[in-house]
Amino acid sequence: MTEYATDYSPSEMIVTAGARQLEDNKVIFAGTGLPMVGITLAQLTSGPGIIPVFEAGAVGPTLNRSLPLSVGDSRTTSQANFIQGLNSAFELTQRGFTDIGFIGGAEIDPYGNLNSTMIGEFPTNYMKPSVRLPGSGGAGDMSCSCTHTILIVQHESRRFVEKLQYTTSIGHLDGSKDARKKAGLQGKGPKIVITTKALMGFDDDSKRMKILATMPGETVESVQDATGFELLVDADLYEFEAPTKEEIRLIREVIDPTQIFCKR
Repeated sequence: MTEYATDYSPSEMIVTAGARQLEDNKVIFAGTGLPMVGITLAQLTSGPGIIPVFEAGAVGPTLNRSLPLSVGDSRTTSQANFIQGLNSAFELTQRGFTDIGFIGGAEIDPYGNLNSTMIGEFPTNYMKPSVRLPGSGGAGDMSCSCTHTILIVQHESRRFVEKLQYTTSIGHLDGSKDARKKAGLQGKGPKIVITTKALMGFDDDSKRMKILATMPGETVESVQDATGFELLVDADLYEFEAPTKEEIRLIREVIDPTQIFCKR
């Protein structure tokens, strides 16, 4: 019988939800931070055959030398299938061999476009923004070329906005028919958005974000109240299961014991 945890942080909930979305034997391009924790958790539970790809060029490593601090950390190369550098990692993606790009951002709009560059009116305040964010790294390329992307965002109304202050990573653009194809993009765009309050997808026709599941203790109303635009609601809405005790143990004792990314 599965034992569910009652003591877990929002970041641990996000990581658990992310790990559960990753299918075994798929190629996953990992962004820095919680995506790395999620991939490792998936490898240790339901997806031992997952093949991670890191921006610095490692393909198929096992993150068993403690958690990397970034996608360029030497620990991302442990037991890798091959290591041929940044250009090779992105060439692999551009050739259609990467199933999922696992990335985050500071702002997200109804169509899954992400901002991880700046807060402030663009272009007026680009050089002197009110907040300078980390920037794209490889996320912009991943959002263009990976078959799908899975997005991780903290759920706050200031982050879920009708219009981004800057577009760093492309989602479904304006949601119009074949918008990505017309823009010359290879990938199919974002598939899932994972937040501290909900698991969300996108409507097949309008490409607007819709609630698929609420996190434990949340409701459609509480999710909508923390969102700066109107969300659609899936007809088969359900409540997402809490992390299991084993998932929390793995995060705290094996993957991120020093709380580099999963704060408690």
